[in-house]
Amino acid sequence: MTTLAPLPATPPATLIRDAALEPIAAKVEAGERLSIADGELLFSTPDIWTVCALADQVRRRLHGDAAYYNINRHLNYSNICALSCKFCEFYRKRGDEGAYERSIEEVRAEARRAIEAGATEMHIVGGLHPYLPFEYYTDLVRAIREEADAHCGAGFQPARATETVQAGSPHHNEPGRLHIKAFTAVEIVHLAKIAKVYKQHDRTAGIRWVLERLKAAGLGSLPGGGAEVFDDRVHDEAFKGKIRSDVWLDVHRVAHELGLNTNATILYGHIEDKRERLVHMDMLRRAQDVALGRMGYESMEGTEARGHEGTEGIGPITLTRPGTPLPHPDLTLRASVPSSLRPSPCGYFQTITPLPFIPDGSDLEALPGPGGLENLRTLAIARLMLDNFPHVKAFWIMQTLGMAQLMLQNGADDIDGTVVWYDITKVEGSGTHQETTAADLRHAIVEAGFEPVERDTLYRRVERDGKPWWLAE
Repeated sequence: MTTLAPLPATPPATLIRDAALEPIAAKVEAGERLSIADGELLFSTPDIWTVCALADQVRRRLHGDAAYYNINRHLNYSNICALSCKFCEFYRKRGDEGAYERSIEEVRAEARRAIEAGATEMHIVGGLHPYLPFEYYTDLVRAIREEADAHCGAGFQPARATETVQAGSPHHNEPGRLHIKAFTAVEIVHLAKIAKVYKQHDRTAGIRWVLERLKAAGLGSLPGGGAEVFDDRVHDEAFKGKIRSDVWLDVHRVAHELGLNTNATILYGHIEDKRERLVHMDMLRRAQDVALGRMGYESMEGTEARGHEGTEGIGPITLTRPGTPLPHPDLTLRASVPSSLRPSPCGYFQTITPLPFIPDGSDLEALPGPGGLENLRTLAIARLMLDNFPHVKAFWIMQTLGMAQLMLQNGADDIDGTVVWYDITKVEGSGTHQETTAADLRHAIVEAGFEPVERDTLYRRVERDGKPWWLAE
C-alpha cells in the first residue's frame, strides 16, 4: 500500500523560508503560548510549509503516529428553527417544504440501528424548534439510553487478555455502551427558555437546570456547534438572534462543572476576518485554562494570571510543553493534587473542529467560501494557537476525506466517524445520506502514514470483535 511521506517533526531552521517565523518556531519547540500577533503572522506569511510543519510537530508531540476515528451515527431530530441565520441552509419553518420533526419512536429506531451497526456514539443536534416542549428532549435522550441499556452486552464476548485491558480495571470485560453526545450550547439555552428557567440576571442557573436533567436522562457530552465566530460584528450580520460568545462559553463552563466533556468549533471563510478567527481561538483557550486549572494543571512558569472576565485569574495552561500529560476522562485529576483540594467532577474541552463555510443554498451563497489552502492553513493555526486542546478534528464531511488525510499531516489527529446521516451542511454533490465505512476511514489514515485508532466519544481506545466492542483502557 502506498503511503504519503510524513513531514519532518521539526522544520530545520535552514528550511524556514520566512525568517519572521523563527521566534514562533522557538515558542512551539518550548511549548509556549503564541500571541494573537503570532497568529496574524501565521495567517499572512507566504511560508505555509513551515506553518504546517510546526502544527505537525505539535500534533506528533501529543499523539505520535496515532490518528483517531469512531463509529458513530448522526441524528437531526428537526430542522424547524426559530432562527434564520444567513449562513445556514439547514433551517426550515413549520409548513415549509422539507420541514421535519422526529417522533420519539423514530429516535428510538435510529438508536437501535446505531447499536446494531456497532456504533459507539450518537451525535444529536437540531434546529431551535419553537413548539416542542422541554420534555421532548429529556424523553429523546432517555429513549436512546433505554435502547442502549437493553442491548448492552448482547452477543458480547469477554475481552481477550491484552496489554491495554488489565484484569481488575474499571472496563475489563465490560461491553461498550452507546454514548449520547447531544445539543449545542445554542440548543441548551433554547431549552432553558422553553422550560421557563432562563433568567437574564442569572442565566447560568437555568443552563445548569437543563444540563442536570439531560445528564440524569443519559446525556454524556456536548458537541461544539453553534460557536460560529466569537465577534459581535459578525454575529449581528450573519446570525443575529443566536446567543453571543459569553453565553456560549457559559454553557460549556457549566457543563464542565457538571463533569461533562465538550467540544468546540469555529465556522470560518464567510464575513469574518483573520484576526476575528484568532480572537475566537484565544477565547476558547482561556476558557480551557479554567477547566484545566480546576483539574490541577498549573499555569506556565513565568506567566502571570490575566484576570480577565471568565478566567478566574488563571494564567496560560498549555498541554504542548514536552512531557505534559493529556487529560483523560477516567483520570480527570492529576495525582499530584491532594484529594482534599480536588473539585469533582471535572469536564474540559476535548477537541476543536474548524468548519469551512459552505455557501450553497444559504443567504450568503454569493460568497466563494474558503479554498483548500485556506482550510489547511486555518486548521494548522488552530493546532498551534489552541495549545491546551488535546485534539484537533478534520471533519471529513465538510473537508472531504481526501483533505482530511492531508490535514492529518498538518495538525489534525482525528477525522471523525462513519456519520451515516448528516443534514446540516452538504458539500456540492452530496445529499443527506453522507456515510463512509470504518474500513474506508482506516484505509485513509494508513494511506496518510498514520496508525488508525478507533476511539469512543471520550477518546478512550476501543477494541471490538465485529459489532461487539469494549474499552481497551
